[in-house]
Amino acid sequence: MRTIVSNYINKTTKAAPLAAFRILFGLMMFISIVRFWSYGWIAKLYINPKFHFTYYGFEWVQPLGEFTYLLFFICALSTIGIALGYKYKLAIITFFLSFTYIELMDKTTYLNHYYFISLLSFIMIFLPAGVYFSLDAKNDNTKRFEYIPKWTIDVVKLLLCIVYFYAGLAKLNSEWLVHAMPLKIWLPGKYDLPLIGDLLHKPWIIYAFSWCGALYDLTIPFLLIYKRTRLFAFMLVVVFHVLTRVLFPIGMFPYIMIVSALIFFDASVHQKLLNYLGRLFKASTEKFNNGITLLYKPLTSKVKFGLLSIFFFIQLVFPFRYLAYPGELFWTEEGFRFSWRVMLMEKAGIAQFKVVDSQTGETLHIDNMEHLTVFQEKQMATQPDFILEYAHYLKEHYSTQGKTDPEIYVESYVALNGRRSKPYIDPKVNLAEQRDSFKPKNWLLPFEDEIKGF
Repeated sequence: MRTIVSNYINKTTKAAPLAAFRILFGLMMFISIVRFWSYGWIAKLYINPKFHFTYYGFEWVQPLGEFTYLLFFICALSTIGIALGYKYKLAIITFFLSFTYIELMDKTTYLNHYYFISLLSFIMIFLPAGVYFSLDAKNDNTKRFEYIPKWTIDVVKLLLCIVYFYAGLAKLNSEWLVHAMPLKIWLPGKYDLPLIGDLLHKPWIIYAFSWCGALYDLTIPFLLIYKRTRLFAFMLVVVFHVLTRVLFPIGMFPYIMIVSALIFFDASVHQKLLNYLGRLFKASTEKFNNGITLLYKPLTSKVKFGLLSIFFFIQLVFPFRYLAYPGELFWTEEGFRFSWRVMLMEKAGIAQFKVVDSQTGETLHIDNMEHLTVFQEKQMATQPDFILEYAHYLKEHYSTQGKTDPEIYVESYVALNGRRSKPYIDPKVNLAEQRDSFKPKNWLLPFEDEIKGF
């Protein structure tokens, strides 16, 4: 076994695929950040709200007021450095830290593809993506290599395979396959789309989307890996993600996944792409074709490979943490995030809070809109950790308003995937006394239904 691992670590390949990936990744991230800024979302999501929902253990990560714009500027600037391969190591570390900080500022904005970008940028810190067709390699011939260890490209492929395959596994449940939920709720609303709008209310079309979506996610990694099916698989990637972009408002994610899938193609394809970019910007690739192979010192190679092995072990295991929790995952959402469960449910809810002065018994009913934005209230009403954090915020806020050791209660109702709304939180529990942790939240009321599958 040790010999097999050692032989694999020592395998080399052309650096062109990783260089092309670096350029495309940098460009896509730059466009994403400029798009985010241009839509006014920095102020809307991070500066204007009075309160921000934080991740457990990362409560110290908060928006920086007007300096949040500077944070986004630094993040955008780092993407240019990544694309150009200028001070690549500094650029990718800066991007990882700034982008991840942005995503941790308010979990209201959580999306799977933001998590994917943070993970991808983290592993790119360990990859020699700046040794070919980059300003670093152009300006310093000691940093110029035509060949690199093969595993430095394979780790990107592996992350993409995990994202797709785990997303497919998550669709193997009775909601998605048997009831076609939540597509049965979403697709009929797209009736105004040209060509396909009239079809999206037909049950067989909705079920076809559900089953084909699961089949796509489960098989596309293998179709991309296998050379004979790779071109067909990439065509499927383009069709699938363009269609999801048309049907759902999911921003840049479809384009990011399309571009990322190019990493599976042979080095000759990426070499042609780089040659084209070289002619376009008058920067020939010939200077970088020096025949030299990047060879890490044995200890360096083992440390990098070892750290990434631990990283991927966590990625393989972490999505299954929901098995340690009782109750229905879609209802409790304990273990739902960071597990590649993409667009699997439609939840709507209402949460009405009351603050009770523990000394006088005086009761105050809360208007959530005095404290939260519309988007924050929508997210809060259906997620227990949001509800608990908001309850603690209310306790602190009204403690300063003269309430003595205020107690916080909530009457909440949630509807999941078209079901009738049901009581969600035990209204008799003083949430101010509850503490967030990794333990099950025993103040959640039972789902009283069954969803079979992963």
